Amino acid sequence: MTSVPLNILTWLFRLAAAIIMLQTLYFKFSAAPESVYIFSTLGLEPWGRIGIGSLELIASILIVIPKTTSLGALLAVGIMAGAILSHLTKLGIVVQNDGGQLFTLALAVFICSAILLIIYRKQLIAYIPFINQQA
Repeated sequence: MTSVPLNILTWLFRLAAAIIMLQTLYFKFSAAPESVYIFSTLGLEPWGRIGIGSLELIASILIVIPKTTSLGALLAVGIMAGAILSHLTKLGIVVQNDGGQLFTLALAVFICSAILLIIYRKQLIAYIPFINQQA
């Protein structure tokens, strides 16, 4: 794959992950009943809702900045792994008759971010100070 198609593809993954995370922030930060229900069920209301929303905001910003894409993707993978695990263990795939939309969005962000981690793995490794950069 040439560099132009790869660049377009990476931007699609970046924007998809960031937009999905950003659009859910309104519900988290405004204490929408759906978000309060989810985080109450998980025993994390209200600080978990606000904290995770803040981490999603940070991950979204880091993902769209080219020099920090790998860090944002790593953070997003961790957050979404927690979301997916919560759906599979406590919440269920369908939450309050949403048809599984939140689960699907978490899975989409996880997949986009995991792909970005693979593409930007050298960038991520460069952040580790004791790794030999020549390898």
